[in-house]
Amino acid sequence: SSFYTSATFDSNANKVVIAYRDNGNSSHGTAIVGTVSGTGISFGSPTVFNSGSTEYTSATFDSNSNKVVIAYSDQGNSEYGTAIVGTVSSTSISFGSEAVFESASSKFISAGSATFDSSNNKVVITYSDFDNSRYGTAVVGTVSSTSISFGTPVVFESASVEYTSATFDSSNNKVVISYDDGGNSAYGTAIVGTVSGTGISFGSAVVFESAGSTYTSATFDS
Repeated sequence: SSFYTSATFDSNANKVVIAYRDNGNSSHGTAIVGTVSGTGISFGSPTVFNSGSTEYTSATFDSNSNKVVIAYSDQGNSEYGTAIVGTVSSTSISFGSEAVFESASSKFISAGSATFDSSNNKVVITYSDFDNSRYGTAVVGTVSSTSISFGTPVVFESASVEYTSATFDSSNNKVVISYDDGGNSAYGTAIVGTVSGTGISFGSAVVFESAGSTYTSATFDS
């Protein structure tokens, strides 16, 4: 039983990396490397990146450092928002040390909650801060070698938010976040973020669906 799967493409190694919670192994956070050939895919061996119970995962590829970043909720550490840097080599992946980006219960880090801003060479992670009224929150991360450091988390929606999804618009060099706004009848909503240094600022939220909208997913058509 595998929950909370999230996949990203490592364009340096030309491999797919899938992160997930392995319910058959004490719910450990696990990643595996896939190699596409024709219409098939083969896999290396699973590698544990968090030896505690892991809830939610989101993987993205940092093309500046050629590293995979996985964000997750670490149930073995008070559900703190945590991230880790992975290095792909052949059909395997190795990891640096875990880094906490939110010392509070952080949830709904869904498959698309993390993205890479290639203009600023930063990773942006979005999530619901359960210790702050479940407000929609974002944080900027900087990868250095096999580690990642973070700026101060920024609230983008002062209401309960679930299942965020983030994508990078490389035409405008902006991050776009989609989510359901619990403060507005769970309407489908999007907001534009601008990364500067280790911080991020936001424009005004815009409703794209005037009805309850959950499990949103955003991508950029270049």
